[in-house]
Amino acid sequence: MIDPDLNINIVDLGLVYDVRVPSNVVEVDMTFTTPGCPWGPYLVHQVKDTLAQVSGVTDTKVTVVWDPPWGPAQMSEEVRLELGFDL
Repeated sequence: MIDPDLNINIVDLGLVYDVRVPSNVVEVDMTFTTPGCPWGPYLVHQVKDTLAQVSGVTDTKVTVVWDPPWGPAQMSEEVRLELGFDL
């Protein structure tokens, strides 16, 4: 799943905080770069849609969380360098 603004996957951006798979249900805790992210509903829909295509998955639950707040520390080192952080 690629962030439409930054063209970087949401895992490397640090937007996915936790993934749990109790039985055939996938539960994801994720956040956005800002609370008013205009792509928020789109990202949630895309995560659910992508997970629903995985063999054996019968349901998905995506929870948007704000704690801890997202920041550059959540990004992978590669993405921080690509975006000009840690220089």
